[in-house]
Amino acid sequence: MSKAYVFPGQGAQYPGMGRDLYDNHKEARELFDTADRVLGFELSKIMFEGTEEELKQTKVTQPAIFTMSVIMAKLLGNDFQPDMVAGHSLGEFSALCATGALSFTDALTLVSKRAMAMQKACEQNPSTMAAILGLDDEVVENICADIDGVVVAANYNCPGQLVISGTISAVEAACTKATEAGARRALVLPVGGAFHSPLMEPARAELAAAIEATDIDTPVCPVYQNSVAKAVQNPTEIKKNLIDQLTAPVKWTQSVQEMMADGATHFVECGPGKTLQGLIKKIDRANEVSGVSFE
Repeated sequence: MSKAYVFPGQGAQYPGMGRDLYDNHKEARELFDTADRVLGFELSKIMFEGTEEELKQTKVTQPAIFTMSVIMAKLLGNDFQPDMVAGHSLGEFSALCATGALSFTDALTLVSKRAMAMQKACEQNPSTMAAILGLDDEVVENICADIDGVVVAANYNCPGQLVISGTISAVEAACTKATEAGARRALVLPVGGAFHSPLMEPARAELAAAIEATDIDTPVCPVYQNSVAKAVQNPTEIKKNLIDQLTAPVKWTQSVQEMMADGATHFVECGPGKTLQGLIKKIDRANEVSGVSFE
């Protein structure tokens, strides 16, 4: 039986996250304190005491989910024995850190730069994302291709759930077409911009230099990266795929299917929330899924 660990992305945050880990585990306290120092603001205080609105700020959300996910992996100690890993968008950085490819401080620095660069790109290009439910991926791809303006498939979350990304007018037009084509729902999402689309090019260019300058080692097991949906262990390839990730779609459905083809039978979500467990079950009901708990 092969065990795959998966790490969540933006949207998994919740007020009070990580407080119990900080209170009960010395190693967690040290990593939270390190995160506060690296970021130059009290991330831990916002995580433990902040409101939902405060946690939603991109510069907070991404480091918060990353920090909690990595701490959970570290607290597993010798029980963290992955045969393979993957992360959803931001979660890819957590996966790479947990498997030794990136140090905690280097990964957190990149995550913070990524968040800031994405925020800046959003401000330059007003844009959005929408979830299309109940249509085949190919139908949604064709709808996007027929719309004037920038709108692309951004997150292949599970069969029948594809998130699109682009300019506000193009996304709204695609939602209308998707509804006409029989979509169960076409819902514009409350996000700051068009993540995983060509509109993130300014952020990609900004982050590329930082990633190139960062040491990445060979991870202890294959990492199934979002942009290619296949196992990668070569540090040069990892860097390229991390840079591409900002403007490329998150191929989550394809990544999970590839992991299953390579023998994964048990998926463990390591991080806040249960989003990925739900998606993995929708990809194949036969998958065994669980979360990480320290109670």
